[in-house]
Amino acid sequence: MQTSTPIETLLKRDRALVIAGVVAVAAIAWGYTVYLAQSNADVGMSMGIAAGNVRSWNGVDFVLMFVMWSVMMVAMMVPSAAPMVLLFATVNRKRRENSGPFVSTGVFLSGYIVVWALFAAGATLGNWGLHQASLVTSMMGESSSGYLGGGLLLTAGVFQWSRLKYVCLTHCRSPLSFLMSDWREGNAGAFKMGLLHGRYCLGCCWVLMALLFVLGVMNLVWIAALAAFVLAEKVAPAGQKVSRATGVLLMAWGGWAVLAAAF
Repeated sequence: MQTSTPIETLLKRDRALVIAGVVAVAAIAWGYTVYLAQSNADVGMSMGIAAGNVRSWNGVDFVLMFVMWSVMMVAMMVPSAAPMVLLFATVNRKRRENSGPFVSTGVFLSGYIVVWALFAAGATLGNWGLHQASLVTSMMGESSSGYLGGGLLLTAGVFQWSRLKYVCLTHCRSPLSFLMSDWREGNAGAFKMGLLHGRYCLGCCWVLMALLFVLGVMNLVWIAALAAFVLAEKVAPAGQKVSRATGVLLMAWGGWAVLAAAF
């Protein structure tokens, strides 16, 4: 019976602990997202459009919306980053021999999350602008404009066929190539790598996340569906074909929405 070498034993242990850590982060984020969706529905409606009068946001509203978007992005995007995080931890262990990979792996993941926190800040500003323009049904609702919704769907459909989409998606689907070409030593290097991987992931998925303004910012069904689709794009063998097929469907849906609004 073949026994594992010490380094193999360490790799197996590290892999189990890293998986547990990623699952814990995603589970906490999903739990808080569900809590927000359920408990803040009345808050969203109180800030909605009532008799044509839209209540302006205050500083607390901005902070709460930023936290909501940030947590939601962690819930949706961290699971899709799990293969990259696991491979980073494995490579880091092999390069550093007996020193544990957990700090550097956590730093790598934090860099990835920072990128999506920046997106959350932009989404919060977009949410505020749409709310002020009465283009969403409530602070956390879907678009009330057929032209806006159709335009976003058309944009997302076209983007699914764009070169930028596939350049970024290729990096996300090839974690080993990314680590071989962009490896940096130390915790500072791990953070920069997390930022870089997050940038590719953002470039691949930002338009899909913007669809929440069409589908409902806190619609749990669509949040889960988008998260599952992003994961499938990155890990499924036919991920690129699925992306292009989805692009066609989104363009058709967007065209229908624009025509419905016009007539």
